[in-house]
Amino acid sequence: MKHIFVKLAFIIFALSVFYSAQAQTPGNRPINLSDPDELSYLNQKNFIIAGVDVKGVEYLDKDVLITISKLAVGQYIEVPSEQTASVIKDLMAQNLFEEVQLYATNIQGENIFLEIRVVERPRLAGINVVGLKKSQADEVRKRLNAGSGKIVNENLLRTTRSTVEKYLREKSFLYPDITITTAPDSLQANYETVTVNVEKNSKIKVRDVNFTGAENFTDRQLRKFLKGVKPRAWFRIFGPGRFKEDKYLEAKENLIAKMQDKGYRDAEILRDSIWRYNKKRINIDIDLYEGPRYYVGDITWTGNSKYQDSILNLIFGINKGDVYSEEKIHARLMGPTRASDDIAALYQNDGYLTFQIEPIIKRISKDTIDLEIQMFEGKQYTINNVILKGNDVTNDRVVLRSIFLKPGMKYSREALVSSIREISQLGMFDEQKISPNPMKNLNMEEGTTDLEFTVAEKASDQVELSGGYGAGQVIGTLGLNFNNFSTSNFFKKDSWKPLPRGDGQRFSIRGQTSGRRYQSYNFSFSEPWLGGKKPIYFGLNAYVSNMREMFFQGSQWVERENAPFINMHGVTATLGKRLQWPDRYFQINSSLSFQRYVLNNYAGLFLFADGDSYNINFTQEISRNTVDAPIYPTSGSNIRLSVQLTPPYSLWNNIDYATAPANEVYKFVEYHKWKFDSQWYTTIAGKLVLKSQAQFGYLGMYSNQAPISPFERFVLGGDGMQGFDFLQGTEIIAMRGYANGTVIPESTGGGSAQNIAIRSGSPIYARYQLELRHPIMLNEQATVFALAFAEAGNTWNNFREFNPFKVRRTMGIGARIFLPIFGMLGIDYGHAFDPIPGMPESRWRQNFTFSIIQNMGGF
Repeated sequence: MKHIFVKLAFIIFALSVFYSAQAQTPGNRPINLSDPDELSYLNQKNFIIAGVDVKGVEYLDKDVLITISKLAVGQYIEVPSEQTASVIKDLMAQNLFEEVQLYATNIQGENIFLEIRVVERPRLAGINVVGLKKSQADEVRKRLNAGSGKIVNENLLRTTRSTVEKYLREKSFLYPDITITTAPDSLQANYETVTVNVEKNSKIKVRDVNFTGAENFTDRQLRKFLKGVKPRAWFRIFGPGRFKEDKYLEAKENLIAKMQDKGYRDAEILRDSIWRYNKKRINIDIDLYEGPRYYVGDITWTGNSKYQDSILNLIFGINKGDVYSEEKIHARLMGPTRASDDIAALYQNDGYLTFQIEPIIKRISKDTIDLEIQMFEGKQYTINNVILKGNDVTNDRVVLRSIFLKPGMKYSREALVSSIREISQLGMFDEQKISPNPMKNLNMEEGTTDLEFTVAEKASDQVELSGGYGAGQVIGTLGLNFNNFSTSNFFKKDSWKPLPRGDGQRFSIRGQTSGRRYQSYNFSFSEPWLGGKKPIYFGLNAYVSNMREMFFQGSQWVERENAPFINMHGVTATLGKRLQWPDRYFQINSSLSFQRYVLNNYAGLFLFADGDSYNINFTQEISRNTVDAPIYPTSGSNIRLSVQLTPPYSLWNNIDYATAPANEVYKFVEYHKWKFDSQWYTTIAGKLVLKSQAQFGYLGMYSNQAPISPFERFVLGGDGMQGFDFLQGTEIIAMRGYANGTVIPESTGGGSAQNIAIRSGSPIYARYQLELRHPIMLNEQATVFALAFAEAGNTWNNFREFNPFKVRRTMGIGARIFLPIFGMLGIDYGHAFDPIPGMPESRWRQNFTFSIIQNMGGF
């Protein structure tokens, strides 16, 4: 037995030595555990991992890669096995390496030392985009976030292709040819440059849209519902619209919404396809499911205690048997409606700030839907405090007086909307950033809340600096408009930055000169809240202007003896008040004005040649302004009616106007002047706005004996700007397409009579305007919008000639740019259709019109 045990021990020792020798790495070289020639799955053995290392890494974190490999020191591993194969598989799945191998570098008994060897993929040196404009290529790179150092792999190349394709689809290039190549970078090792070659091909337009599955809608109706997709049609002058994918998605949603609004609440698109008709056109096929048309059944109200069902049904305005429309139901319940006559307005305008309402479908029986309208009235809330944020320059009191909700008042949604409008009308804040929060510090137990308004100041002061050439001379203009002036800070040294600001007052000065020949200076000041307690407007305006005839001799202008000249100066004071009846949008203004005109040797240029003329008048104006914003209005109206009166001198001065000299006849000007102006702003769709305007003016006499005043007449045509001329005694009315002042009565005649009519104007005018506007940019820095207009207007010498439908017509396009420092800049191209009798076309036609409008009420 002893010999047997010795033999067994010897055999065991020999086997251990044999296997130990087999476990050593041959020749101390690493063993490739992924190479079947190195190890066989038939010779598997368990080891304890004694160490893990990573070789070949330059940019990646070794510890992260070891974590991904799931190899940890101290754990058991079978070599070779699925586990060793998974190390390579998991690391290759990261798409970061060209090659991954797993080695055993040393084996000591049961301990194994592992080494992961990798070859990193090349890094991105940059992306070149060929075939696009520089700005387009920059936008693509920006979307790709294509900074250097990224791994160049299939994922990067796929992302690059999809990004370029998406960008081009947004630009209506649906079928581009894109080739992507890579090349080693010449400056950096293991870096590659990706080159994207783009052939955009043609922009794609919609040829036709075909509908199937609709029985109760015509194709014409459905195409109208598919808003934003414009197939070819005979009335589209510029052909079909370009296809844009985002617009198409919106159009499909709008199509279904419109069908559901007609009662087909189950309507849906079963499938749609876009297929290429030719290189430049696509067709769209849309298969629809209409479903049945539904009608409103029984309507029940729950949760209402303040108003009875009968009153709510009357305001709701939807009755049993009406076509079921979720859009109309929500509008009548929750609004907001233009007339503020929805159910929510009924409560929220009476303090019910937390009012909630929700229509619930109670039962559907065939084509009839019964509704249960659930309401939570809540309690009435009063305003505790009004808080302002963001008015860093404008004083609190200026903003607070524009807010109709005061502490102690019941909350009102209508008053809140009106407050937003009033703040925007101040012109000192960005209209897009006026943000009210009526639930600040809401106290449900006491029924109080704080109203917080957040505003953003914008630059409101304006400068006018221009030069021009006219009448043989260069004219320079400098104007400064300070629209947030403060007299209360006038004597505070720290407030001059560069002038005291914050009280909402307006102060402006303007000078225009060409040297001795022509000078004109204007000053104006206005305070919208005189005394600071009530909305009483006060305005003061003064001007002086003169022009003299000179001729150029040698190197300077020389005035000849008794040369014609005209001098004008005047001052106007205005008081106005905001009315509460018929509603808070009414305003009444009263003005008293004194003007003096001094003429010398102006024969042939005006209605009288020599003498002084005085114009002392009183003006009464009533207006109603509900325009929602001063720069780009989208809703509301501005209606003004005014009468301007002078004393009736002819009733007591005993002048024989038929024989008296002109300087005596016109020494004290007498007239009564009536004006009406109405502007309406209507949102057509989206941000497309229609402005409609009608204007009338009449200058009359008290007596048939006295002649019509030579001043205060209407001059029609051109840009409407008061510029270098001596027309302060006239009112200039813009009409694009015609030259300044050239729309004169047909009975004027020719020659010098035309010249006088152009300078002096006419006693009667009418003007009509339709203008479509669409914004290009709406932000604090600038407001830009394009427009298309149609105008008509004319002037007459008396009522016997007056015919409001016999007008001169013009159409055109234009653009407006509002820059806070310069005001509204305008350019228009107008085409006039009706010639001026007796006047050459070169004189009355003016296609391009430029304008600078700093009074926001006048554009």
